[in-house]
Amino acid sequence: MGSYYLLLGVIALFSWMVSSTLKRKFAKYSKTRLRNGMSGAEIAEKMLSDHGISDVKVVSVKGQLTDHYNPKNRTVNLSEAVYHHRNAAAAAVAAHECGHAVQHAKAYSWLQMRSTMVPMVSIASRFSTIVIFVGLLLGFGAGLGLGYWVVLLGFVMMGVATLFSFVTLPVEYDASNRALAWLKNRHIVSREEYKDAKDALRWAARTYLVAALGALATLVYWALQIFGRR
Repeated sequence: MGSYYLLLGVIALFSWMVSSTLKRKFAKYSKTRLRNGMSGAEIAEKMLSDHGISDVKVVSVKGQLTDHYNPKNRTVNLSEAVYHHRNAAAAAVAAHECGHAVQHAKAYSWLQMRSTMVPMVSIASRFSTIVIFVGLLLGFGAGLGLGYWVVLLGFVMMGVATLFSFVTLPVEYDASNRALAWLKNRHIVSREEYKDAKDALRWAARTYLVAALGALATLVYWALQIFGRR
């Protein structure tokens, strides 16, 4: 048990470090105006156009770090700072979100799998722990009764949510790779700006890695609690 809490502590510390570094990097790369003077919105629209995607809209949304691609209504949603600003950080984020639109257009298998899992995960991530505790209250240790099967259901739900976090990794890394390749090949950014954009996306990707490791650690903990008792 002590080793588990130590692992959680390490993951929490790593998560804090990644989050802090990411904010610092984006703040730094947001200060230098792009040589071409393009805003995040203009970069997004050009990337979509260069990939022959005409049915995806680029829209502005409120908040910070609210950037995302919505495959349902086919929109690239950029936070106000990214949509309007003209710097390496905005270019990186805008191109990354368009990378997801390109994945969608090309039927990228990992994105399809992730999209298929979303309805299940929205339920599993909310209620898995609750279901496990309900099973424990129903008498988990008393043979293979109702409590056991309820706990097992909660554990499976948690496993689905954990799997989702790992399926997200190749989706995010691929979107960043597509974004960087386009920024470089189309000469959208200078060599120095490209280095900044690449560094920003690399740190952004690490947030997903930390989240996946944290989900796995929690799943292992419950596996030991559930099956270690029997």
